[in-house]
Amino acid sequence: MYERITRNIRVVVQPRYLQSQSRPDDDHFVWAYTITIANQGLEIVTLRSRHWQITDDRGRREEVKGEGVVGEQPTLAPGESFEYTSGVPLATPSGIMLGTYQMETSGGELFDVDIPAFSLDSPQSHRQIN
Repeated sequence: MYERITRNIRVVVQPRYLQSQSRPDDDHFVWAYTITIANQGLEIVTLRSRHWQITDDRGRREEVKGEGVVGEQPTLAPGESFEYTSGVPLATPSGIMLGTYQMETSGGELFDVDIPAFSLDSPQSHRQIN
């Protein structure tokens, strides 16, 4: 589990390797990740967009930007949370993801919330200590 709090918005990420959808012999590795976004502040916020940086273990980076998450732009009152699951394929057995959500207060103020960096490790990955 990976966690980050920015401006009273808590983001928790739980990644998991999907063996059944992966084909290591074809350099195709797939992970799902479940994210919980919890509003621990005192103002109503709406998630407007996302920005991901996905890096595989060869250093290749992909950026993904878009509106909302899984087709939604959830609004969270104080104390509310939103959970969703998505996935990512890589051509290598490990990688890392991180990013930001752009949130908007009910007063129209935009601010970024950090998504914690999280590791994508498959059973085929080779861990090294640097």
